[in-house]
Amino acid sequence: MGMGAAMIVPSVGFGLQAGQADGQTPSPVCVRFAFANSEMTATLNDSPSASDFAAMLPLDLTIEDYSHNEKIVRLPRKLTEEESGPFDNERPGDLCYFKPWGNLALFYGDYIWDGLIRLGRFDEGFHPLRIQGNFPIRIERV
Repeated sequence: MGMGAAMIVPSVGFGLQAGQADGQTPSPVCVRFAFANSEMTATLNDSPSASDFAAMLPLDLTIEDYSHNEKIVRLPRKLTEEESGPFDNERPGDLCYFKPWGNLALFYGDYIWDGLIRLGRFDEGFHPLRIQGNFPIRIERV
């Protein structure tokens, strides 16, 4: 039981530090994904995993086809999984992180989460994800 209590304290402290220290609400972080002569933007959620991802940017990587409903981007290192847990209302346009492999999962089709952390959602469409093939991708804050 002592261990469970010890796990709770840092997460509460982290939540308070995430922008409330100066009395300001953190403004949403917007990220651009540019590949195949196309661009999409996503708005990140206010989670430790999303903040860790934003701190890695900019990145020049490769976006790859995977399965029938997503593209993936392999990150240079794993993201923190702090405070992550199950989520619902998963739908196309979600930007997720796949914990076992340490990659981004960019969904353009329906999916059911397993081992995923949702980092945010794509703004105003995600049609470029349907372009078949692997491409160099630039990911940066807007």
